[in-house]
Amino acid sequence: MLTLYYAPGTISIAVALTLEEAGLPYEAVKIDFKSAEQTQPDYLSINTKGRVPALALPDGTVLTETGALLEYIADVAPSAKLIPTDPALAAHMRSAMYYLASTMHIAHAHKLRGSRWASQQSSFDDMTSMVPQTMAACATYVETHLLRGDSVSGQSFSIADPYLFVVCSWLEGDGVSIADYPKIQNFMTTMEARQSVKTIREKAML
Repeated sequence: MLTLYYAPGTISIAVALTLEEAGLPYEAVKIDFKSAEQTQPDYLSINTKGRVPALALPDGTVLTETGALLEYIADVAPSAKLIPTDPALAAHMRSAMYYLASTMHIAHAHKLRGSRWASQQSSFDDMTSMVPQTMAACATYVETHLLRGDSVSGQSFSIADPYLFVVCSWLEGDGVSIADYPKIQNFMTTMEARQSVKTIREKAML
């Protein structure tokens, strides 16, 4: 069985949602960020990066990085059809995921993870103050360029959708009103209606 190491409110929930969508059995192991469990030897022996998600395979192999895990799930559960068959749509899906990983997630992290880039409190304060502006700019890009109707691909559910759902769930906490972005608001409503989201909420993971 697969084992997913996750923390509520983090991007690791995108992997849990995708596992549900794929119908793959898995065990979910919560990593307590409040007690800094991710920095302790037991977890570092699983993922030396000290971050989530991590996905342990039945043979003991451990995979990390959200995008890679989502691609893995899609590959081992082809019947779920989680990647568009059209090459251009698949490329658009991946471009959305890369944007979320390289830009929007980083903008969000500046609020609480400033120590990754600086060491002075004044720097932390400056980064935090910029988060509403940078996340609003990201939301505008998502609204204008990434979403195509009810999903990223515009045709069917793909692995980019749980990724986007989790990242957009951070917007309100970052000072950005989803109501200002009709496409994002519709996307979030559509996602909330999916059984995968309902299941993860029932499990108190989201």
